[in-house]
Amino acid sequence: MRYSIYELATYTFDPLHAFWENPRTQRAVAGLLVACFLASLAGIELARQGLLPEFIALKTPDNHYHAVGIAFTLVLILEVISLIFVLPCSFSKSVGKQFEILCLILMRNSFKELVNFPEPITFTGDMTPIYRILSDGMGAFVIFVLLGVYYRIQKPGAKMTPAFKFRYVASKKLVALILLATFAVLGVFDIVAPWLDEHRFDFFSTFYTILIFSDILLVLISQRFLPSFQAVFRNSGFALVTLLIRLALAAPPYYNAILGVVSAGFAVLLTLAYNSFYRPEQKTIITKKK
Repeated sequence: MRYSIYELATYTFDPLHAFWENPRTQRAVAGLLVACFLASLAGIELARQGLLPEFIALKTPDNHYHAVGIAFTLVLILEVISLIFVLPCSFSKSVGKQFEILCLILMRNSFKELVNFPEPITFTGDMTPIYRILSDGMGAFVIFVLLGVYYRIQKPGAKMTPAFKFRYVASKKLVALILLATFAVLGVFDIVAPWLDEHRFDFFSTFYTILIFSDILLVLISQRFLPSFQAVFRNSGFALVTLLIRLALAAPPYYNAILGVVSAGFAVLLTLAYNSFYRPEQKTIITKKK
């Protein structure tokens, strides 16, 4: 039996999505996070006591606060996987998920500043880490609030015939599968690079750069199914939001929080403008069968 590319993408993506969203999978992953956090604390303590082999100790941090950063990094990895599975749903949900990840990245940055404090934690007189904690923390909070507004103002898009919607969603599932494979390759390289003395790269910044290209691709795919100027401009605007988020990740302290808040504000204003002036009536889109 021959399958179309739409069917192949759907039959590959849907089982993976169902497995990831399964409550048993989520519980197992949550348990793994706890185990990794405790193992990180134990490994750091063993390194401090000189109980690890030298080649492992050289790669192990000597400050327990690094375990917090490791825990947040694992949470972010899970959120990125969830983002990939959300991509076929809609542009708006995808952008919302990206802001959730940005919030967590800013919170992780706040906790990463703990490594600048002694153990047990005391005030050293250096205000720079405290300013950065406040900047990233407040930036994450403002984005969190704007994200609530963003989700509140979302409205259903145009209706489509089942066959037309199947092809549209399947096209986005194919992009999501490519992203999932890219994510896996980047993740493996990021893990083995330190042990191979390869140049380390910022995993999340690199992945967000790839997301910019994938969003442009999704804009072009959407134009094939939703060719109106309003829809193309809205989707292009959401791709611009991804670019702003990428710039926020690359920006130095203080500017990263400002760019993150600006990107969230832009997404809210874009959605309000589209809903107020350009949102189409709830009519079914019908196309001829090719």
